[in-house]
Amino acid sequence: MSAFKRKRGGQAPVNKKAKKGKFVVDKAEAPLEAEQEKKNEVTIPPPVSLGKWTNKERVLIFSSRGINFRTRHLMQDLRTLMPHSKADTKMDRKDKLFIVNEVCEIKNCNKCLFFEAKKKQDLYMWISNSPHGPSAKFLVQNIHTLAELKMTGNCLKGSRPLLSFDPKFDKEPHFSLLKELFIQTFSTPRYHPKSQPFVDHVFTFTIADNRIWFRNYQIIEEDASLVEIGPRLVLNLIKIFQGSFGGPTLFENSDFKSPNMHRREIRLAAAARVREKQMVKEMQKTKRTEAKQEVAKDVTADVFLTPAEEKAVHIQTEAPAPKVMKKNKHKAFKRQRMARR
Repeated sequence: MSAFKRKRGGQAPVNKKAKKGKFVVDKAEAPLEAEQEKKNEVTIPPPVSLGKWTNKERVLIFSSRGINFRTRHLMQDLRTLMPHSKADTKMDRKDKLFIVNEVCEIKNCNKCLFFEAKKKQDLYMWISNSPHGPSAKFLVQNIHTLAELKMTGNCLKGSRPLLSFDPKFDKEPHFSLLKELFIQTFSTPRYHPKSQPFVDHVFTFTIADNRIWFRNYQIIEEDASLVEIGPRLVLNLIKIFQGSFGGPTLFENSDFKSPNMHRREIRLAAAARVREKQMVKEMQKTKRTEAKQEVAKDVTADVFLTPAEEKAVHIQTEAPAPKVMKKNKHKAFKRQRMARR
């Protein structure tokens, strides 16, 4: 008896029942064909998706002009890890942020990751549910990309990630809102055409030092250990808005300190250290001069001095006698000089 064959269509309808595979029997066994078919029928389950792709989440990942190479590599890494993402050209810095909603509508995206660069050194990230909101603004710090040598892990391109959240996300309402926003943005939709039906890496979101730490780990099948893949970054929450890229403020981080203020404090601290060093030098200089003066004046030198005898005070009551000047004194000296010649 030859092996049975099964046929399956490319796109199965929604209400289509499971197909039945039949064994092909040789012609010599024709009388028993009907009985063998009933006994050897194998029921093949229908495809799990049934051709459905209901969660059509699409994420637009792009940035403003003025970003550096590290931000550009970070955006490329996120697009690689998120098969449901789309790219777009850089936006001009003079444009308002409300234009991002129009760009999302043109690209048919309902989520957005927008990286905004300022002063060519500060990077801000917007994560938004377009066009109705909410949206959150973060300051991005400590960026490390996939291309760095310390990231030794690897994963299948287009595979689905597991999302792991810190228990602190469920304790405060603004963290719960961010958790739902992260789930809808970073999780790959089921049955997405560009995704793979495998789970081999984990996205972790951890809260420490009032910041959100993002890491990506590979799951090793042998011992279920984790190896970091990258990218890694730290998100410092600034504000949460009710609308998309604006609107009423739902939450504002009171512990947030702007990069300009942070750099100003660093400069003031450096200036204070310089002033302190100058004061120390001046104090040392004054001490040295005082020490020199003390060495020049010997305190023990007065031990061997004997006091002078006290003399009686004589008060002169009469005027002194006038001095008699000799008139021809100069002429006598002149004669002597002439005689010598």
